[in-house]
Amino acid sequence: MSYDSAKAQFADWGVDTEAAIERLKDISISVHCWQGDDVAGFETKSGTSGGGIQATGDHPGRARTPDELRADLEFAYAQIPGAHRLNLHAMYMDTSETPDRDAIEYHHFAPWVDWAKDQGIGLDFNPTFFAHAKADDNLTLAHPDQGIRDFWIEHGIRTRDIAGRIGAELGTPSVNNIWVPDGYKDIPIDRMAARSRLETSLDQILATPKDNMLDAVESKLFGIGVEACTVGSHEFYLGYAIRNKTLLCLDMGHFHPTENIADKLSAVALSLPEILLHVSRPMRWDSDHVILLNDDILAMAQELVSADLLGRTHIGLDFFDATISRTAAWVIGTRNMQKALLQALLRPWGRLRAAEDALDFTTRLVVTEELKDLPYGTVWAEFCARLDAPTGQALASDLDRYQSSVAGR
Repeated sequence: MSYDSAKAQFADWGVDTEAAIERLKDISISVHCWQGDDVAGFETKSGTSGGGIQATGDHPGRARTPDELRADLEFAYAQIPGAHRLNLHAMYMDTSETPDRDAIEYHHFAPWVDWAKDQGIGLDFNPTFFAHAKADDNLTLAHPDQGIRDFWIEHGIRTRDIAGRIGAELGTPSVNNIWVPDGYKDIPIDRMAARSRLETSLDQILATPKDNMLDAVESKLFGIGVEACTVGSHEFYLGYAIRNKTLLCLDMGHFHPTENIADKLSAVALSLPEILLHVSRPMRWDSDHVILLNDDILAMAQELVSADLLGRTHIGLDFFDATISRTAAWVIGTRNMQKALLQALLRPWGRLRAAEDALDFTTRLVVTEELKDLPYGTVWAEFCARLDAPTGQALASDLDRYQSSVAGR
């Protein structure tokens, strides 16, 4: 089918495909660096990942150096239509120095900023509160030992300094997202004490306002080793974000498998000016599979568009699968998020709202179901063609070719 024919079909429903394409061009997705090397990082620290962070598989081609990781990212970005961002963890420093986490500085990440300038992309940042000997108890900012808490507080303070400098250098605010693995494997006696320690530590980290960066806090239901209690639960961080006016990060893998994460967007948006979204695909738990174009992703995109939250939501990805090509995982996952957004932008929202407001649920159902037959793929192909991104067999060939070139690593 030609694009003109598809355009006419959507027009019959009152949908402007050109407007949808132009809107999608402006949506940047923050691609996560840790898919490219199985969350290994470029430090020489000892310690376990903690909190359930685990990449499984040994597919050939894992990036071993910052240069290899950047080369993989450049290839991936070339297959993804539009201009996007990179989400960088503090354990991915690029330096010959070996600072501990409480001593990191901007210059340890300057090569990433120089690269981002060359690529024309923004950078987001994350403190790394795992994979370190001082996190092996699965307690960091909530640890009962003041010395360990001070170590991680200093790490958090420094990451905010670095994020602010990154944002200033690139001319776009850097989202600095705090997630900690803190929790207990078995039932704790005093949850309040641990949560009070976490709150006090966060207050110290966020005490000084920073320009050119945005603070975010991220909850989790549970992880391996913290099955009985996660200190930084959804309720904890929802309250904290509202009180302290930070972004709240909703990670699709960090809730009970039966929870509808899309449903949470409009609920929290009433109390928060901005939201951070980590798009992932849990399978029974926070297993971080590459996202599919499935009902969960479509519902998330539809809620973002229907509730007019695109301008208030920072969309990032968070999955890591070492059983498949890592570059293909980036490309497939990011493009699926874009496809979902495009489908959401191609819905006759005015007609659907009018039916719902009139309590005409029959029309709402009929229209919703008939829309599924429209040629979204043709509009997607047009979007990719305009932005010089491959589709179909051409994409498959490019992914295979690149994987073959890095398989010998």
